[in-house]
Amino acid sequence: MMNIIWFVMVIGGVGIALVNGKADIVNQVVIQHSQEAVTFAIGLTGIMAVWLGLMNIAEKSGLIQSMSKAMGPFIRLLFPEIPKNHPAISAIVMNMVANMFGAGNSATALGLKAMEELQQLNPQKDRATNSMCMFLVVNMSSIQLIPLSVLKIRADAGSVNPTEIIGATLIATTVSTVVGILACKMMEGK
Repeated sequence: MMNIIWFVMVIGGVGIALVNGKADIVNQVVIQHSQEAVTFAIGLTGIMAVWLGLMNIAEKSGLIQSMSKAMGPFIRLLFPEIPKNHPAISAIVMNMVANMFGAGNSATALGLKAMEELQQLNPQKDRATNSMCMFLVVNMSSIQLIPLSVLKIRADAGSVNPTEIIGATLIATTVSTVVGILACKMMEGK
């Protein structure tokens, strides 16, 4: 569905530019912004590579396992359907930590792994479980302690103080996560 929406928007924009005689502007924008997109993507790739490397080290050193134990009561409250010591818990914790430190792009691979593990526990393969829905809500709202990607974007844009948004980000993402969790818990019984 998203592919169709983007296709219609792009074709509609090009069509309107042609009708208004502004096709040259479309060419200029495509050339200029495609170059900026590549530069931006390469910059984010560095952050993602470092973060994924750190997460692999944390997993192999046992840090993730320790964090899973420390977050155990919270995880059990959010995901009561998941058996203790199931691989889904480690994947969920790694995803949550990556999101907390603003590495949302890196967290995507970890989130996919968590969903794969949750799907293995799913008795109805064509329907999401409560744990899957809760994970999706927590993943999408995710508390941001250090929003790395946003800080990088702000620094690249020339911000004098790119870190000034950390407090507001922490408040906003905490509220969104709490509201999401409460909404999800209210819907679980239905």
